[in-house]
Amino acid sequence: MSVPYDLAALPGRPCTIAAALELVGERWSLLVVREVSMGNHRFSDIARGTGAPRDRLTARLNALVAAGVLERRQYSDSPPRSGYHLTASGRDLLPVLQALLQWGNRWAAEEAPVHLHHAPAGHEDHVVDGEWVCRTCGEAVSRSRVERVLTPAGRALSGLPAEDEETREH
Repeated sequence: MSVPYDLAALPGRPCTIAAALELVGERWSLLVVREVSMGNHRFSDIARGTGAPRDRLTARLNALVAAGVLERRQYSDSPPRSGYHLTASGRDLLPVLQALLQWGNRWAAEEAPVHLHHAPAGHEDHVVDGEWVCRTCGEAVSRSRVERVLTPAGRALSGLPAEDEETREH
């Protein structure tokens, strides 16, 4: 398991987005997560799927294991070999990959090479579109007002005094 990132050590605005990008923001990192989520657990399969140079792939795999995004599982004793598997942290990155896929399909490619489909029992399969939905009221977030609310940790990192009431940034 990884240790929380020191947000105060980051340049600019202390932010968990910046911390997340420090851990997984490099191109090969997210492509590794994509490959492992697709069932490619062996180094050679991950290398083939990502196109990453072997040295860079080794560094990314080691960093993702150290960050708690992936775990190694031994699949052979002789010779000793391990595969890579997503942890809970890694599985939580899958909506990020879905959002990048959707954005890429719309803005980075003339024609989308892949769509994600949902095929539930009872009706035909259909394309999945990611949408934020409020867990409390069920409203689509894209249609509602969203505010950033500084937590006590955020206020401290921003050099602001602690307050009893939440302070909202608009």
